[in-house]
Amino acid sequence: MEILAEYGTILLILACIFGVFMAWGVGANDVANAMGTSVGSKALTVKQAILIAMVFEFAGAYLAGGEVTSTIRKGIIDPASMAGSPELLVFGMTSALLAAGTWLLIASIFGWPVSTTHSIVGAIVGFAAVGISVEAVAWGKVGKIAASWVVSPVLAGTISFFLFRSVQKFILNTDNPFDNAKRYIPVYMFAVGFLIAMVTLLKGLKHVFKDIGFKLSFMESMGIAAIIGVIVALIGIQLMRKVKYVHNEDNRFESVEKVFAILMIFTACAMAFAHGSNDVANAVGPLAAVVSTIKSGAITAKSVMPSWILLLGGLGIVVGLATYGFKVMATIGRKITELTPSRGFAAELGAAATVVLASGTGLPISTTHTLVGAVLGVGLARGIGALNLGVIGTIFMSWIITLPAGAGLAIIFFFLFKGIFVV
Repeated sequence: MEILAEYGTILLILACIFGVFMAWGVGANDVANAMGTSVGSKALTVKQAILIAMVFEFAGAYLAGGEVTSTIRKGIIDPASMAGSPELLVFGMTSALLAAGTWLLIASIFGWPVSTTHSIVGAIVGFAAVGISVEAVAWGKVGKIAASWVVSPVLAGTISFFLFRSVQKFILNTDNPFDNAKRYIPVYMFAVGFLIAMVTLLKGLKHVFKDIGFKLSFMESMGIAAIIGVIVALIGIQLMRKVKYVHNEDNRFESVEKVFAILMIFTACAMAFAHGSNDVANAVGPLAAVVSTIKSGAITAKSVMPSWILLLGGLGIVVGLATYGFKVMATIGRKITELTPSRGFAAELGAAATVVLASGTGLPISTTHTLVGAVLGVGLARGIGALNLGVIGTIFMSWIITLPAGAGLAIIFFFLFKGIFVV
């Protein structure tokens, strides 16, 4: 208690700096995942993708990221284990933010798409298990998160594989691909509008609805999403009318891909909004816990998310994407497999479908792993030779390292803060 009274302001400033640093890492690494398929398929330029992501990620983070955040992020730690020493939670969460931010910086420099969720989870598990006690960690929760490493990429990859196979069957491998594209793409557009609306309603806006005392059931969300899907399809049909057939001996799919490129603008905007609303919590959740503990001088069961924290998180994400997002974008969009708008669409829709399924069933999921799995699925639909196995191996290694790397760094920083502030 005396430590928080004496050093509270310094610890709060440090937590804010490290929270923004962690949000920067989310922007540089995780947001680039969401936009990588659009850039890699050449549906959007890097500048266009960054502008769309800046607007929609910030809107998602600020408008739909405000939830009543549990003091201990995702229930990974038992609060009772630190009830007598609230300063340990402050040291721990501050060190977790710095550790996760540091690991995301390293991963982004090398262009590795890693999971921000697993970075922060690894960091919290590390400081809690070593700095407090092994019993303080809810190991069942950690086991579920580890299981999502396999579940989310396999599910997204499977959906994307069959989606792209359907594109091949109904459009690409036909005698008249352009006419068939105009016939079938509105159906895919409906699916995009429907699924992305479901992602936003289930994962993003539920906290906004909760704040105003309004609750949507799963079926009601489906009804609203279906209406949005129809609207997206109608807008898409209008935009498709502007695309005229151009005969190209070298690339008979040139005009078809232009039609798919229209579709990817919708998916890029909506994925950015849904991602911002969901993953900003990785940076602002621990920060909210620190702010609440320092203000009250005790560990409270719930901490209300002040809007200025969301603002900090949103700004950090935008700056991270604008300054360093291009590295991971290149890995997802170009290095795993060659993407075109039709392939990128299948990957993005497969990833969105996986997030919706996970939301409906309560599966723990990683945006990063989902999107990488989806891109792999599209590559496999063209044969194993279409995949860059060297890059895939590097990505898998970076995933395995993420939890222990976050944990190790957090342990070092935890004891460093303890040594500085506990006399």
